[in-house]
Amino acid sequence: MSVLWTSADAIAATGGESTNDWQAHGVSIDTRSLQKGDLFVALTDVRDGHEFVSQALAKGAAAALVTHVPDGVATDAPLLIVDDVLQGLEALGRAARARISGQVIGVTGSVGKTGTKEMLRTALSGQYRVHAAEMSYNNHWGVPLTLARMPVDTQIAVIEIGMNHAGEIRPLAIMADLDVAVITTVAPVHLVAFSGVDAIAQAKSEIFDGLKADGTAVLNADIDTFHILRDAAKARDARIVTFGGAKDADFQLTAAYVSDQSTKVVFDLAGQKIEFTLGAPGAHLAMNAMAVIAACDAVGANLNICLQNLSTWTTPAGRGRREAVMLANGASIELIDEGFNANPTSMAAALDVLSQIHAKGRKVAILGDMLELGDTEKALHVGMAGIPALKAIDVIHLVGPLMQGLYAALPQKNRGLWIENAEMAADQIEDLLKPGDIVMVKGSKGSKVSKIVDVIRKISA
Repeated sequence: MSVLWTSADAIAATGGESTNDWQAHGVSIDTRSLQKGDLFVALTDVRDGHEFVSQALAKGAAAALVTHVPDGVATDAPLLIVDDVLQGLEALGRAARARISGQVIGVTGSVGKTGTKEMLRTALSGQYRVHAAEMSYNNHWGVPLTLARMPVDTQIAVIEIGMNHAGEIRPLAIMADLDVAVITTVAPVHLVAFSGVDAIAQAKSEIFDGLKADGTAVLNADIDTFHILRDAAKARDARIVTFGGAKDADFQLTAAYVSDQSTKVVFDLAGQKIEFTLGAPGAHLAMNAMAVIAACDAVGANLNICLQNLSTWTTPAGRGRREAVMLANGASIELIDEGFNANPTSMAAALDVLSQIHAKGRKVAILGDMLELGDTEKALHVGMAGIPALKAIDVIHLVGPLMQGLYAALPQKNRGLWIENAEMAADQIEDLLKPGDIVMVKGSKGSKVSKIVDVIRKISA
């Protein structure tokens, strides 16, 4: 296993002091997933990470990044002592970025960040040594952690960058020092912190502040706020590449044929018709794939290999992954896990996928509250009753106080139950489903619909 950080390198990066010499093969912020040889970073979140330093060292951590010697830890234990742990992690991230000669792709957007990041990982594999964020590590600690974990020989890094408020993306993008910046789309999410979609677009445009002078901005030509993104990219003298269904898009999506397990994608590039198969169903995924192909082209990848690789891509956990749940009587339920996040745009896309599946049994949707939508939250929930895909879904169960409005607006023929919260829904799950059902569970992370997913995975008849 190669060395990721030496004590000398970490001291040079952070300006901290080390109690002795050490070598780390990885970086961890959680003792539950820590591997022997990791540098443990004692971040403070719900609890102070210093409380877990002793445990981390006992599990084989190479050293711990701390502000002081924690209680119960020997003074000669391997510690890297800094003034501020988060700032120390950020310094490691900047140093890791500076020492690689490869290119970095940054991905942001209201919807589709994680899926696009994972598509890029898949598309570029085999051609490059690719490093990408784990899960959805896209916030103020996730981005520096992803960078700090980046091997020295990385050729392409894919960094997901998220936000809840204006001003969050800029410092993370600057830290990542981007060669390519991708904005998947701009949609009405996190409206509690923004005056409207235009303001969200302006905040997303902060990613260009981290783009190199000769960098490429990959933009969705179909959205109403395209002009805001374009003007912001131009202000940074970025090379602008567009994707979408618009006739003047550089990577023009012309057709997406969705089947149960895949999507046949047809697009036009400089007058050439190109077809490929994406290994997951969804017209919205085909659009994300256009952004991926544009980014792959921007870094100089062989597009033929990228397109072949995309046939093996599958949706990440919590974002549309499908799995069979076997029941005790030999029958099964098919679960579509969309439990990680939700907003009006992603909800409509997920329901569209469910509606197009060819099924012998019932199509069942269990939908939890969409959060952080601001003053329009009630209207946005009720407005989902107009989504055409709902007509093709047999039963729709709704979970949470905000979903009560949609429940009242649904037609009687496919209205299931309204349940107060996810815990209560999980307790009733065996009464809500039948053998042969295809069930999709979707809601914002804070609505805790993942608890329903967990119970479905364990169900037996």
